[in-house]
Amino acid sequence: MEDKPAKKMFIQIVKQLHDLIEEQNIQEGQKLPSERMLSEQLQVGRSSVREALRSLELLGLIETRHGGGTYLSSMQHHQFVEIVSSFILQDEKSIADVHATRQMLEKEAIRIICQSDNLRALPIWESFFVKVELGQELKREDILRECMIVSGNRLALKIWLQLLSFSNNLSANEITEEEKMELKILLASLQMGYIQEAIDSYEKWMIIIKE
Repeated sequence: MEDKPAKKMFIQIVKQLHDLIEEQNIQEGQKLPSERMLSEQLQVGRSSVREALRSLELLGLIETRHGGGTYLSSMQHHQFVEIVSSFILQDEKSIADVHATRQMLEKEAIRIICQSDNLRALPIWESFFVKVELGQELKREDILRECMIVSGNRLALKIWLQLLSFSNNLSANEITEEEKMELKILLASLQMGYIQEAIDSYEKWMIIIKE
């Protein structure tokens, strides 16, 4: 059985779970179909099902109990499943909205860091700066992930991690010289607490990546 792209598997599984919750009136704490059943229903590999379920568990939508299967976490999470399947995963405009939402979270994290003396003084920013300066291997998402982690909002981090899975442009291609310049300005502005300068450099960086 041939797997489809991982993103499409995630979309299909989210929609399938949404349908099951609606049709079978699954309540908080009740068990969801097994990996094998989902694999058969969706005609995809069990590994794809497993990865999608892990993503949903990270969001808090489901709970996996060792040796006992997968369960719906709460009715609030049930509503969030509907939001995800109905709005995030439908068309190109929705995918653009996903990118925009991810960037809003990233800019807010940058603002939080700039406003905190302790967060600005963390050695990770200087480490990133040196890597950019020396042209060492560095993934775009590494810098953004660190910003999200350091900002201290665990829920925002969980949502961001899911939105990141729809952002191939962050991992595609090597970092360009133009990007390096904006990254250095961003990191320097962040360390000095210059919020607007940091946000401006971040936005220019995103434009360069998009191009």
